[in-house]
Amino acid sequence: MGPYFADDAASLVSDALVGVARAHADLLTLQAEHGYLRARHPAPARRVAVVSGGGAGHEPLHTGFVGTGMLDAACPGRVFASPHNRQIYEASLAVAGSAGVLHVVKNYTGDRINFGIAAERLAHRGVPCARVLVDDDLATESADIAAGRRGTGGTVLIEKILGAAADTGMGLDELAALGTTLTASCRTLAVASAAHTAPTTGAPAFAVPEGAVEYGVGIHGERADHAIQVAGIGSLVEQMTHELLYALAPPAGAQMIVLVNGLGAVTQLELYGIFDALARHLEARGCEVARNLVGNYVTALDMRGFSLTLLVVDDPQTLRYYDAPVRTAVLHW
Repeated sequence: MGPYFADDAASLVSDALVGVARAHADLLTLQAEHGYLRARHPAPARRVAVVSGGGAGHEPLHTGFVGTGMLDAACPGRVFASPHNRQIYEASLAVAGSAGVLHVVKNYTGDRINFGIAAERLAHRGVPCARVLVDDDLATESADIAAGRRGTGGTVLIEKILGAAADTGMGLDELAALGTTLTASCRTLAVASAAHTAPTTGAPAFAVPEGAVEYGVGIHGERADHAIQVAGIGSLVEQMTHELLYALAPPAGAQMIVLVNGLGAVTQLELYGIFDALARHLEARGCEVARNLVGNYVTALDMRGFSLTLLVVDDPQTLRYYDAPVRTAVLHW
């Protein structure tokens, strides 16, 4: 038995996909040949299918968000690796609506390449396809980083809102424009006090100095460019909140959807305390927490860390889309 409860690290992802399909057979099905999960009951009015995907190891992203009101299909790759363009193409072709397919893509090189190839293949088949590129990671907002900001926790909120908008019968161009607006209003920052355990070696991916956190980690085990000493969780959350608000520059009295996300090994008990600190700091700066999610939604295997995501609500319709019914393995209201 290795560091993970699996007989074989090589089959960890494929075994898990079979288990997801078995556990949630009322919501989704597994297409084993091409490696994607598909929703059983998309809304009848939906004309554009919403498809996403990315490396495994981030569960419940994306497999936990396949279902009514959210994703039509999810394409998981290997641990921390992009899905193959064939997976994305086959999934998109299978679920495409009368007005095409919208790809929700996290801003990583492999994801961009493979979703791009799949989109080209769909075009050859006459299937309209557009892309929303999620690039919410504040830690990688630098002119020195050619790829631009990474796509991280904000993906969940954006997929939820776009799924509800698609359920109204919205067209492809409108959905893509909405997604672009949402990503521009969303930023995330993540920290970690311990790295994830690599499935193949059983060893931590990196070491963090005692009493410090890596400030600006990624969801693929990327360590930050610096570590900081932590005086307490309140001051840490205050610093993160300040930087997120500085980047977003919301108007006075702005409403926000916030996500306090565990990266795998932080308890729900801790996450609620972090949420309380975040809410207090936002309210002290004149912002309203209009909606929230607190829990493990975008993980990095068993990394001991958390991320904070702020999505500024510029249009009341955004909250109506967020509140619209959803039924997936993870979200259901």
